[in-house]
Amino acid sequence: MINVLITGAIACGFSWLFGRMLLPVLRALKAGQSIREIGPTWHNYKAGTPMMGGLMFIAATLVCLLINIPGMTDYTVFYVLALGLCFGFIGFLDDYEKIRHHQNLGLTSIQKALLQMAVSAVFLYAMYKSGRMNTHLYIPFFDVSFELNPILYIFFAMFVMVGCVNSVNLTDGVDGLSSSVTLPVMVFFTAVSLALGRVDLALLPASLVGGLIAYLTYNWHPAKVFMGDTGSLFLGGIVCTMAFALEMPLILVLVGFVYICEAMSDIIQVTYFKLTHGKRIFKMAPIHHHFEKCGWKEEKIVFVFSGVSAVMCILAWFSIQGFLA
Repeated sequence: MINVLITGAIACGFSWLFGRMLLPVLRALKAGQSIREIGPTWHNYKAGTPMMGGLMFIAATLVCLLINIPGMTDYTVFYVLALGLCFGFIGFLDDYEKIRHHQNLGLTSIQKALLQMAVSAVFLYAMYKSGRMNTHLYIPFFDVSFELNPILYIFFAMFVMVGCVNSVNLTDGVDGLSSSVTLPVMVFFTAVSLALGRVDLALLPASLVGGLIAYLTYNWHPAKVFMGDTGSLFLGGIVCTMAFALEMPLILVLVGFVYICEAMSDIIQVTYFKLTHGKRIFKMAPIHHHFEKCGWKEEKIVFVFSGVSAVMCILAWFSIQGFLA
């Protein structure tokens, strides 16, 4: 427990110091954010803000896990980290394309989807073959589980992973939002890992708690840097992979409630727009932009959304008491 807390503190310090060095480099490279023409016009002043700030908490997490290797006995955490890094690399390619072409269009949706599915499939197969993941599906609240056919489970898991990663990515649309919403989720996974006696696995979400806190000092409104797809896809990868590593993927419905709302608002808006030839349900999607149009300041959106995320994580904790017993 003490080692987990120390690791989180080290990650916080490292992430903050790395940020001090990274920001001047990103500015010198002109790695600035381009604002989408179809996005909120009131965000135009953010154009040019450095992106790829997610490298701060990614580097901090990697360093903290590496320095803990001598005392580890369970290396499942590196499977989780590897998938997060793969998703982060896909995000990095997307960010690089945006910077290279000086527009907010990176990889195509098909390219990203194919890469994400391929990465998910390799990870799931490796976890299953190594015995670090079974095909039981645990149902929160009901304290029951049933086994799925391995092939069916892998396809189900791929769908969940790709959906989760892109939902986290959609949440990154307001200063400090994605990181603030993800903080309680990482606290939850740290607590569950410790409750199950999986201390080595707890080191990863604990590192991210520290890294995200430090990152928020740079990303709080008005943001000095954005995490970019590099950071948001990495976070999405870790969120969904932690759920699978702990063998409770359906817990994502609770801990990922805000992410799901963001994704569903976008899907509902697009579908309704096409079916009604131009009518809208929300003033703008994803839903955080709807609240912006309703007059909410960015700070209020962050406080409310992260508060909802924290409440849902507490509810998730009580929903799995049978699993933890």
